[in-house]
Amino acid sequence: MAHSRIDPVAPAATDEGFAHWRRNLFVCVFGSFTTIVAMTLMLPFLPLYVEQLGVSGHAAIVQWSGIAYGATFFTAALTAPLWGRLADRYGRKLMLIRASLGMAIVMSLMGMAHDVWQLFALRLAAGLLGGYASGSTVLVATQTPKDRCGWALGMLSSGIMAGNLAGPLIGGLLPPLIGIRATFLAAGSLIFMTFLATVFLIKGDRPAAGGKARAQQSGWGAIPDRRPMVAMLVTGMLLMLANMSIEPIITVYVAQLVPSTQVTIVAGIVMSGAALGSIVSASRLGRLADRIGHCNVLVVCLVLAGALLIPQAFVTHGWQLIALRFLMGIALGGLLPCIASVIRHNVPPNVAGGMLGYSTSAQYAGQVIGPLAGGFVGGHLGMRSVFLGTSVVMIGGALYNRMVQRARRVQA
Repeated sequence: MAHSRIDPVAPAATDEGFAHWRRNLFVCVFGSFTTIVAMTLMLPFLPLYVEQLGVSGHAAIVQWSGIAYGATFFTAALTAPLWGRLADRYGRKLMLIRASLGMAIVMSLMGMAHDVWQLFALRLAAGLLGGYASGSTVLVATQTPKDRCGWALGMLSSGIMAGNLAGPLIGGLLPPLIGIRATFLAAGSLIFMTFLATVFLIKGDRPAAGGKARAQQSGWGAIPDRRPMVAMLVTGMLLMLANMSIEPIITVYVAQLVPSTQVTIVAGIVMSGAALGSIVSASRLGRLADRIGHCNVLVVCLVLAGALLIPQAFVTHGWQLIALRFLMGIALGGLLPCIASVIRHNVPPNVAGGMLGYSTSAQYAGQVIGPLAGGFVGGHLGMRSVFLGTSVVMIGGALYNRMVQRARRVQA
């Protein structure tokens, strides 16, 4: 295969015994979608709920809303490598059972909170106990035949992106109909369905070869060549940075392009455009990467995303920005499946989960760095600089990946 020269298969890896990988993939896509919806659905009504819990004053409500919302992603970033290592040692299915049951309980308890501190603690617990999407990435990457890995991870990526889109929409629709507290209970019930599906439908899960007996070989020391892994950590961070850098300035930027009555709806569509593009392209680009090489597709996607950021700095109409963000999302859609596939092909099976956990943490770091950097650059150098600066970073990431790829070819 074309990609075998670029992404060498780790020794002792095998594709035998994966008779149930399609069913496992379906359950993981469904479970990742439902849990991501649960993590994001509170965004539209969070300030209202914070006010209901006794916080008064506009500044305090906004501050507590931001703290409560970000708490989940903070603890999720810290614990992703831990859950990945435990998945390597005790089985990936077990980690998905833990995550779905934990999320079902925590989401239900959020609807019973009596003050904002309880909500904050439960949001921390959601990140600590959750991680179904990252756990699904580990299971799909390690329990899918290698020649279908990119496509399968692309399907999973589409489910995750769809959850990020649907969550705020559901969060905007349900509370007026059933109330905020009942919305949390409904989300908990949905995740409990994911728990049941995980317990009874996922089959053929196997801990990595060696289990505890090979614990001394775990971690970075077990990786013969760490350059691809480091490159994937950087690339995952750049992916989320590119997606999120525009977030702090989008409403102000759109206000320059459309009438004031259209600002919020156009801004919302712009913010959704990249996710929609990624949903459309992820599985297709994953399938292409399985044929021509994951590193090749990854580099091209980084270059295209960087190139599409440049005209975004010079648009004159709202529809132009929407179209460009959608096209950029199509390019970015190939990154997540390729990142996970390259890691799977370049690390031993007994450390794959832990390394994919580190990759998830790097992506969360990009979600934090992106808005901070975008807000700082936009405020001090102008909004166009956000697009142009992110473009330079993305193309620089493509060059870095190409250098790593060429260095490994020369060494081989």
